[in-house]
Amino acid sequence: MKIKIANLVAATVRNCIAAGLIPTADLPYMEVEVPNNPEHGDYASNVAMILASQIKKNPRQIAAVIQSNLVDPENILEKTEIAGPGFLNFYLKESVWQNTLQIIEEQKEEYGRLDVGGAQKVQVEFVSANPTGPLHIGHARGAVVGDVIANLLQTTGYSVDREYYINDAGNQMNNLGKSVLFRYRELLGEKNEFPENCYQGDYIKNVAQDIIKKEGDKYLALNEEETIRNFTAIAGELILTEIKNDLRDFGVIFDHYFSEKELYENDGVGELLESLKKQGFIYSDGETLWFKTTAYGDEKDRVVVRKNGEPTYFAADIAYHQNKYSRGYKMIIDIWGADHHGYMPRLWAGIQALGQDKESLKLILVQLVNLLRGGLPVAMSTRSGEFVTLREVLDEVGKDAARYNFLMRRSDSHLDFDLEVAKKQSNENPVYYVQYAYARISSILKMAGERDIVFPAYKDIDPALLQEPEEINLMKIMARYPEMIEGAARALEPHRITFYLNELASLFHSYYNKNKVISDNEKLTAARLFMISTIRIVLQNALKILGVNAPEKM
Repeated sequence: MKIKIANLVAATVRNCIAAGLIPTADLPYMEVEVPNNPEHGDYASNVAMILASQIKKNPRQIAAVIQSNLVDPENILEKTEIAGPGFLNFYLKESVWQNTLQIIEEQKEEYGRLDVGGAQKVQVEFVSANPTGPLHIGHARGAVVGDVIANLLQTTGYSVDREYYINDAGNQMNNLGKSVLFRYRELLGEKNEFPENCYQGDYIKNVAQDIIKKEGDKYLALNEEETIRNFTAIAGELILTEIKNDLRDFGVIFDHYFSEKELYENDGVGELLESLKKQGFIYSDGETLWFKTTAYGDEKDRVVVRKNGEPTYFAADIAYHQNKYSRGYKMIIDIWGADHHGYMPRLWAGIQALGQDKESLKLILVQLVNLLRGGLPVAMSTRSGEFVTLREVLDEVGKDAARYNFLMRRSDSHLDFDLEVAKKQSNENPVYYVQYAYARISSILKMAGERDIVFPAYKDIDPALLQEPEEINLMKIMARYPEMIEGAARALEPHRITFYLNELASLFHSYYNKNKVISDNEKLTAARLFMISTIRIVLQNALKILGVNAPEKM
């Protein structure tokens, strides 16, 4: 509907310019929004104010010209008004909202699916945690943000791949093998002092115990360097398997797992750096190699090869993103922790040196999660007996509550996640509140069937009977579902779906508490049954994008 209003306004402006009623001007992009105050109409446009800045006329006068010449071929407008400095407010006929019910019923699970992306290839890379330990709740938030962004893009017509980048090269992996070796020796009776830079979680001891169970003490007599390499490989594989299992149970399945080691095969990183050096993007100060990131707006140049000849993470990231583009992706989305904010300019510089458009790389930051229990902070330490891992959160609150709660705020905002609230079967728990709306509708429809009430087709109902303010509001919010999905996909903001669902569920619960759906009035019953069935469709479609179940009963 927003597009219809925008097209209507654009056509009117063009006609007014052609007729000399408005001086020639560049037709702006039609900004059409839903006003915050419902009294200001169903939609509003600031086109008159944008035109006024070009042609130096009073915006209210321009708005009056547009208003008096509006062409409404589909007869959807009840009235228009000019407000404030020159906003055009549009009020739609109730029949427009009532007709939405037919559209939803006809399209069912396709309602809200769009072709904005035109099958453009997109890669979403997220989680990408080092395989040196289990996933924690920070990773979990990034996992659901990335997964739902991918779902959103698929819903709006993009061809999407999900990828996990395995950081399996470098010193952190060597430390993993070394950590297992120290625990291995300790479990076999050797006394040693555990280094501070090694990983000390219980999972390291579990890996060491597994090795002892399978292979005994044979590694005590073997070369330490070779043993560390072996333990690194064993531990990395075991931890990555656990990570994959946790993600699967969280509803996150990746299309690709990309190993960092692949970048170094056949000196791939070195060859890329040499190529960039020849192009003038990399220079040497005699000891280290530097990338001229300042040429693309970074605050200072960045090291790509250290004094010891080791490439930096940045060097690997340039190579990794070159690999992504070589696979034909037109848009690349990286989901990062908020502590990577300062890293963004250098990576944008890197891809521009590769000849790519900065806008083709979207970098999304995910803020920290404050874990609470009954309003009180949970100590973020496994030694305290409190958990911090994704697995333990899943075991306590379940997949649906975890996914939904991680999406209750913008990804770049801090999030409070209260475990006790997430388990409640009450209106306090947002996912329960939304799922209960779906289950409640399912129960009403089941009750109607048990009373031998035939579910009506749209042609057999009188939508004009749906005149209660709550009914009009419910139809309006359902009509705006595709607009919300498109906006969320374009902005890469999955939290918009939870906001929408909370509002729709709230409107439905309020409506149901005040109005009988099944009554002695057969025609009104038929109309209301049809309407709530469409609410159920919208709830299910939105929950599916979130990866959250829509239960028939609770």
